[in-house]
Amino acid sequence: MRNLRKVLALAVLGCLSASVATAAPLKTAVFAGGCFWSIEKAMEELPGVTGAVSGYAGGALKNPTYENHRGHLEAVKVTYDSARISYARLVDGFFHHIDPTDAGGQICDRGPSYTTAVFVADAAETATAQAVKAQVAKTLGKPVATRILTGGGFWPAEAYHQDYAKRNPASYNAYRIGCGRDRALKAVWGSAYR
Repeated sequence: MRNLRKVLALAVLGCLSASVATAAPLKTAVFAGGCFWSIEKAMEELPGVTGAVSGYAGGALKNPTYENHRGHLEAVKVTYDSARISYARLVDGFFHHIDPTDAGGQICDRGPSYTTAVFVADAAETATAQAVKAQVAKTLGKPVATRILTGGGFWPAEAYHQDYAKRNPASYNAYRIGCGRDRALKAVWGSAYR
């Protein structure tokens, strides 16, 4: 009986360590797509995404806030399971939730902090993001204004901005409908709007 327990314990440990060793690590990526509430919601709906955090990226200011984030873009840091969704698919999913041809903001959110960008961490991500961007330009038949930018810092937004669409569905939907987001993105992407 004692040997059977040892064998079972070793078998369980072996299975656990094998599953840990073969599991793909979670990765992160940062995207700026206008209002971070909308991009957070859209990215969390992609298969393989395990979470998203609204925040600020791309500026020099340390610890920006909603009241003072000059030079930063409203952005979302996405955590994803690379065994379930590739970086290329993640970037493509992001592009399909914005108007990548708009250089002045997104839909009703105008100004520098609402412009779009893919923040890349290394040469492989840069090449992938550029390839997806080129395909998007070809698909839309228009130049793409979304920038590919080297990483840099990401600062989470205040708690009241996190999971805004989930915690405040009536308020978020009123904003989304009032802004005309779905109508505008359907006009850009047609049947490819997800």
